[in-house]
Amino acid sequence: TNPGFVVRITQAGLDYAHQHGITILEKELAQLKLPDMSGDSRVGRVGKVRYELSRLRLRDFHLPYSRITPISNVGLQVSISNAFAELDGDWRVKFLFVRDHGSFDLKAENVYIKISLRLGSDAAGKPTVSTSECSARISKVRVLFSGRLGWLYNLFHGAIESRFRKILEDKICDIVDKSVRNELQKFVQTLPVTARIDAKTGIDYSLVAAPRATAQFLDAGLKGEFYSLAHRSTVPFSPLPLAFPSDHDRMVYFGASSYFFNTAGIAYHEAGALVFEITEDMIPKDSRFSLDTSLFSVFIPQLEEMYPNMPVKFRLSTPTAPFLTIGPGGISLNPIVDAQAYAILPNSSLAPLFLLSLVRNVSAVINVRSDRIVGSLDVGRIRLSLKDSAVGTFEVRTIQSLMNILTSKILLPRLNARLDEGFPLPLLDRIQLSNILVRFYQNFLLLGADVHFQPR
Repeated sequence: TNPGFVVRITQAGLDYAHQHGITILEKELAQLKLPDMSGDSRVGRVGKVRYELSRLRLRDFHLPYSRITPISNVGLQVSISNAFAELDGDWRVKFLFVRDHGSFDLKAENVYIKISLRLGSDAAGKPTVSTSECSARISKVRVLFSGRLGWLYNLFHGAIESRFRKILEDKICDIVDKSVRNELQKFVQTLPVTARIDAKTGIDYSLVAAPRATAQFLDAGLKGEFYSLAHRSTVPFSPLPLAFPSDHDRMVYFGASSYFFNTAGIAYHEAGALVFEITEDMIPKDSRFSLDTSLFSVFIPQLEEMYPNMPVKFRLSTPTAPFLTIGPGGISLNPIVDAQAYAILPNSSLAPLFLLSLVRNVSAVINVRSDRIVGSLDVGRIRLSLKDSAVGTFEVRTIQSLMNILTSKILLPRLNARLDEGFPLPLLDRIQLSNILVRFYQNFLLLGADVHFQPR
């Protein structure tokens, strides 16, 4: 299944996310707890050195050099090099009749860590991430003991360094796995797979497959489908594949297909949200006319006889969901609107007068504000035709100017006010967008942006 909406994270975006991830991992590693240690180190045939290490405290754990790489068909790989850690503690030793104690400092240098992350999706369509592989290697461990008996420390020096190396290597991967589980996995699960827009519609942003890594970027294919909250039906067409350009200047790109926008038309149509009524109180004051039967008496004389001086109401609705096309020139659509005119009788009941079919060329302007897609519509001249009449036939071009005023001055501002509220983008928690780019391609709209993460 092709996605209706694609999120692409470029290498620049991965690097930015990686910086924050490494900062978190550094803090986690700095809280690493080491157990007390004791053991024996045999000294030839003379005997054993008995040592005890206690109150081990990790002072610092630094990860100065690291990089993240997308690995095709696998996921992500994080490589950390030249990391180092410093800790201290107390020691006590017994050898033959000699006993001593003091404190020590330890430095682990040239620490190399390799982490492989597996990307997937759960049953709800939310992304998942887990550690598929972790290895840690420490090239150098140095222990400095305080005290005066240098020859004594040398007797167990090597054994302690070897034990510290093994313990630290194991603990590092334990911390990595815990950090991925408790931090990274919880964070990626903040992706909203459904976004309620208003009282009538929502958007399905669930993953259609596991995120896909290539050598240059990470792609997440989302369903990208609007739906009616009251009744969700099957969309009668499928999304087309999106041919993303090779432009990778931004951290993240959103590909919103024509399928995405056209399901919005279906959802709003099914929810009954594309019905608008125009009454006298909505007429702009500078229009200098009243919306009543006398307005139409010049070209429909019989109307004034049948319903003299009665207010008129128009109910505008779409017989079918509007369908738009996206191309390099932008977004365009030719919606068909039925305009049913009624006379409002003294008892407030409605008498149908005539039914017009309105067709307009409409273009759309799309942008991103904060975390939402926003837009506005611009309309061309209306083409009118008479579909039905209860007051006899008449020349529809005679009311062309009136319908232009009603749609341009009343209907269009209402639609644009709704579009200005926008529709939420699928963003993880605490992510803000900047440096927005908007481009049109065949069958989809491309939104590019840089990312700012706001820590708690």
